Parts: sequence; structure tokens; C-alpha cells
Amino acid sequence: MSEQPATHHRWDEIQKEQLNPQLARKLISTERMMLAQVFLDQGCIVPKHSHENEQLTYILEGKLRFFLGEDGLEVVDVAAGEVLHIPSWLPHQAEALEDTLDVDIFCPPRQDWLDGSDAYLRTK
Repeated sequence: MSEQPATHHRWDEIQKEQLNPQLARKLISTERMMLAQVFLDQGCIVPKHSHENEQLTYILEGKLRFFLGEDGLEVVDVAAGEVLHIPSWLPHQAEALEDTLDVDIFCPPRQDWLDGSDAYLRTK
């Protein structure tokens, strides 16, 4: 078994990708996981979607309201210092109740985020 070297990342050195006027992100991805800083302006809506990737959303600043399930009837507000686990394939939508910075962790990495095929995030 070969030992791979550690990789050191600095958020300040990673280019911010502006997806739409209210949403931007920075990504770090490895073979089996992805870490993202997500910047949402108050009022930003992340449209309903689902994905195979398990997701942890950790709010560093601000507050997001999540609408969970196919009908969106389960509503969860997640504030600074809180974490939401979103299982694989659970439909979800989010609304930024305040200017928000969150850290998302995905396993496996989001291929649509890596190759730019995430059109649902790129429209306003």
C-alpha cells in the first residue's frame, strides 16, 4: 500500500466561483470527498434538487431555511454553529434568511460541481 502525501490548502488562495448574483463558492475536492465554502446573500434561493451525495451543511455565519422532502413541507432553520445532515436523494431547497457562509461536505464529491453541469445553481 502506497502512502500518499498530505495536501495543505488555504481558502484565501482558492478562487471564488460566482454562480449567480447571490451565490458563490470555493471548492476543495479529493478522490472520495468534497469540502465547499458557500456564500449566499440574504434572499438567495437554492432551487429544489437532490443528489446521490450525502451532505453535511455547517453554518459558520448567518441562517439558512431548508425545505425538505418531495413536497418541501419539512422546514428546518439552520443557524450559525449548527449542522444539517442531508441523506442521499432527499429533495431539498434552501433560502438564505441572512447573508450566510456555510461549509458543505459531500461524499462522494459532486461531479456536477466539478464539471460545471450544475445549471440549477447558475440561473437567477
